[in-house]
Amino acid sequence: MSTKTSAPPAGTSRGASDVLASAARLRKVSWYQRPRWRRLGAVLAVAVTLALMTGEEGTTQDLFFALREDFTGPALWIWVAAAVAVWAVREFLGEQTSHAVTRARGAAASPLGKARHLWETDRRVRLGAPVLLLALVAFGPLGVERYWQQVLVDQIAIFVLLAIGLNVVIGWAGLLDLGFIAFFAIGAYSAAYWTGALPVQPPVVLNNFLVLPIAVATCLVAGVILGAPTLRLRGDYLAIVTLGFHEIVYLVAKNADGVTEGTRGVKVERFSIDLGFFSYEWRLDPMPYYWLLIGFIVLAIFLFLRLEHSKVGRAWTAIREDEVAAAATGVNTVRYKLMAFAIGASTSGVAGVAYASKAGYFNPENFAILLSVLVLAYVIFGGMGSIPGVLFGAAFLVWLPEYLRDWVDPKDRYMYLGALLVIMMIYRPQGVWPSRRRKRELSMAEAGVGDADATGPAEGGQR
Repeated sequence: MSTKTSAPPAGTSRGASDVLASAARLRKVSWYQRPRWRRLGAVLAVAVTLALMTGEEGTTQDLFFALREDFTGPALWIWVAAAVAVWAVREFLGEQTSHAVTRARGAAASPLGKARHLWETDRRVRLGAPVLLLALVAFGPLGVERYWQQVLVDQIAIFVLLAIGLNVVIGWAGLLDLGFIAFFAIGAYSAAYWTGALPVQPPVVLNNFLVLPIAVATCLVAGVILGAPTLRLRGDYLAIVTLGFHEIVYLVAKNADGVTEGTRGVKVERFSIDLGFFSYEWRLDPMPYYWLLIGFIVLAIFLFLRLEHSKVGRAWTAIREDEVAAAATGVNTVRYKLMAFAIGASTSGVAGVAYASKAGYFNPENFAILLSVLVLAYVIFGGMGSIPGVLFGAAFLVWLPEYLRDWVDPKDRYMYLGALLVIMMIYRPQGVWPSRRRKRELSMAEAGVGDADATGPAEGGQR
């Protein structure tokens, strides 16, 4: 009996060897599965995509014309050679490149260190540099073409104002809002209503400047209305709710013909001042609108910077980091989340009034859902939670498609923008100019420290 139990069963040695062989086969990695060659495949795919993007346009007469021209011309090989060169430098000359970058950083660090020391120690520099920068931003566009002045006003300044407001909601409070442009529409229709441009007449017709505080208050209330039913939601659930809010506002503006003029659109009076002894009316020249919008942006930045370092800003940060922990430490999460929605929406209301008064005419198609996605992309590209990053992200990504107008077919301009966003999110997800806190979160996430989440907000449904 004891002999039967102590003896190994027949075939055990062979079975063990089979298991080891299977494990060895599973551990074996083919050459094409190794990271180096997978990266080569990725850069070749990028090269082919870029060759197609920059190649010939397709025609309806010959469906394969563009493919035939792009794959037989020299452009494909140029892109492939460039991609392989980048891959080779990255894979085989990485150490030398790293040393060169380190030396370049060391050479640049000395002047930057001196400038930083001067900034920290000399009060005149701290006061003079912002004034000089503001003067350059305000009067620099006087030397550019009229077309670019229009772009600065109609697109860059308006979207910068929108991005500053959305940064409060998503960058500081961590609330994913995909319906932000709905508040922009509310601001524009507030301007139309209170200036008497809609079929429904107001109790008193107001000047556009007097509409601004009313539009701010209206968007504050709308922000609270949107925020109230979404207090228990985060992440993708909150995004869906805000999308629904945008669609409601958009469809009401489009279908309520007797109130909003529907698809016919609305004509709005332009900005004007009449003080009796002084009067001025904004007309077709874009620069007076630009200076007005610069004033709005500077005021918003001043107020929001004060807000960021206040008790409210710290509460938003706590909610964004961990809402449950913030509530456990006594932060009134309901109140501060509503404040984030309302304050962000108020900035959008100012932008709506400014846009309606500058354009003089708008219709519901000016507030499509695509604009909400673009504003969100501007904030993420620049760096969530960073005011300088948001300013740069909005200005650069609005300028880029306009710059490509003379070089790229209009149908393909936003394809370049999309490719840039993809590359940016892969290699620099924190944005061009991230806040210190966001940069630290990403470092902690890469190191696997704590519960830092570098890729996005918490999952929805969290209570």
